[in-house]
Parts: sequence; structure tokens; C-alpha cells
Amino acid sequence: MNTLLDAAPRTKTATTPAQGSRRRRSRLRGPRIALYALLIAGALQALVPVLWMLSGSLQSAKQLYKGADPVPHPFEWGNFATAWNEGGLSQYLPNSLLYTTAAVIGILIIASLAGYALARIEFPGRGAVVAAVFIIVIIPLPASFIAQYKLLITLGLANTRIGYILVLIAGGLPISILIMRGFFASQPRELEEAAAIDGASLLGTFWRIILPLAKPGLVAVAVIQAMQVWNEYLMGLVLFNDSSLMPVQRGLTNFVSADSPQQQILLAASLIAVLPIVVFYAIAQRHIISGLSAGALK
Repeated sequence: MNTLLDAAPRTKTATTPAQGSRRRRSRLRGPRIALYALLIAGALQALVPVLWMLSGSLQSAKQLYKGADPVPHPFEWGNFATAWNEGGLSQYLPNSLLYTTAAVIGILIIASLAGYALARIEFPGRGAVVAAVFIIVIIPLPASFIAQYKLLITLGLANTRIGYILVLIAGGLPISILIMRGFFASQPRELEEAAAIDGASLLGTFWRIILPLAKPGLVAVAVIQAMQVWNEYLMGLVLFNDSSLMPVQRGLTNFVSADSPQQQILLAASLIAVLPIVVFYAIAQRHIISGLSAGALK
């Protein structure tokens, strides 16, 4: 009888698996709520300037400087027409589309080949080459502007589209090579060994087997470099004497003036300038995390 009485309290206080699961969920709920709150705050921090730019681009100058109402009334759609025509965006925007497309394609081709060679081919000095690429990544791009400009003058490519594209490719290669090298290094060697047994050459193995598997890494590099090239302005300012060759960022400076500031037109021009790269990022963003995690972070 005493044994049964002693066992009764222990039976009532015993924890069931369901209760243990609920306790674990309650312990995790606090950190999870804090994480969600932090993510929401970060999203708002990034979203509020965009909403402000959209609101300002649809306001008149008087309403914008007054700052009383964030909702435009009435909507000044003519700001976009003024930005397109007077800012020269109709000329600069196609230039940036050409430069971005050509530079990204060149970077993808060279970075994928170089990354595969550094990841798979054993040759003397491979470690030194990788170290040199790391060092180049650390050096800020403006530090090499003078040397690049002198080299382009020597080659007769100053103030030309092809010279500017080559500079953009050279600037985006180091980090792209490292990303692709890490991605290729994560691929199993058994795929290449099986292809070699079947008689495939090294280049054939790379083109038919390895490169298709590297699609996430390629997309990640394409998005990163497209954003970098699209926002580039300093090298264009140094390289080009002809303003008709300038990228789209040049058109934004037409509305920056201390004498007659046109902030509402500048905001409209900025919205037009960022729209193509935002659309491209939205289309390809699902590949970015997988590409970086499988390549650069592995």
C-alpha cells in the first residue's frame, strides 16, 4: 500500500512527450519572435527609402519641399517624362544595358573557366595565383583607375565602349573567380572521373557536365556583377570624354544643381534607373542564396 502511495505523485508529475514538445516550442518562441522583429525592422529600413523615392517622384516641387503629405496629390506623372527627355536617360539607359550585358557575359565566361582551372587542375604556382586573386579583391577599384586609363590610352581604347567594357570585366573577375572556384571545388570528382572513362576531354567534361551543374553559382555571379556594373559611374567619368557614351548614372547628375535643384525630377530619374536591375534581381533572386551557399560560403 505504501508503495502505491509513493508511486502516485510521481505518476502525476511525469512529463509526457507532448508536454516536452510544447515546452521546447515555448522556449524557442521568444528568440524566434525577436528574430522576426529584427528581420521586419531590417525590411522596413530598406523599404522606407524606396517608398519615399516613389512618393517624391510623383510630387510637385512645392509639395515635395513642403513635406506635409507623403501621398502625392495630384500625381505628377510628367516628372518621368522630364527625367527621360531632359536627363538624357533615353540615351544613357541603352548604354548601361549594353555595358551590363556585355560585361556580365564576359565575366561569366572567363570566371567559370578560371574558377574550374583553379579548382581542378594541378599546376605549379596554383596557390600563388589564388593568393594573388585574393589580394586583388582587397585592393579598391578606384586605386587602379589611373593605371587602367594609361593602359587604355596605350592600346588606343580610351573613350571607347570596348575599353570601358574591358575595364568592367577586369574589375568583376577577382571575386567572381573565387565564387566559381569554391562552387566547382564542391562538386564530386566522381563525375569527372566517369566522364574521363567514357572518353570525354577535360573541356568537354567542363562544358557538358560541370557547367550545367554550376547554374546557381553562375546566376549568383551574374546578379552580383550586374548590380555592380549597373551602378558604376566613376570609371565612366574618368574614361569617357564623349558624354553620349556615359552610363545611366550620368543622367542622374543632370538634376543635381545648387542653383536650380529639381529633387522631384531626380527621384523620378533614379526610379527609372533602378527599375531594370530591380526586375532582373527579382527574377533571379531565388538562385542567389543557393549559389553563394554552394560556392563562396562552402
